[in-house]
Amino acid sequence: MAVIKTRERDIELLGRLMRAEAEGEGELGMLQAGNTMVNRVRVPCMDFENITDVTKMVYQSPGGFEATHKSYFYQHARERDKRLARRLVQGERFHPAEFSLWFFRPEGDCPAEWWGQPNTGRYKLHCFYSPRVEDCEDVYNVY
Repeated sequence: MAVIKTRERDIELLGRLMRAEAEGEGELGMLQAGNTMVNRVRVPCMDFENITDVTKMVYQSPGGFEATHKSYFYQHARERDKRLARRLVQGERFHPAEFSLWFFRPEGDCPAEWWGQPNTGRYKLHCFYSPRVEDCEDVYNVY
């Protein structure tokens, strides 16, 4: 059962963004970055109250993704990218990003907080941040 509504073009867009943001982290890194992306569509809270579909999530400004400003993002989605995106739309989650709304790649260690929200872990070069329950309880709901 899908956790967000998508069409094929949404799957392609999500796959392209996952690849552009985290391909260097391998498939697991892409899936973790994708968890963050799907969560932004799935829960209407904080900076993402008006993010109701994949397109709005990908191109959100301010607060969106740097990859949308790079030419690599605009290449066609590969079958692998789409396969990974479909797994996330079907509800797969991966620690430490299963409830995350943010990730970024710092120069050094992960800060304990990002935008006032706690670090939930690191995978390779990316640090993941999940909202406090009082700020976004819905992200922790099981689907």
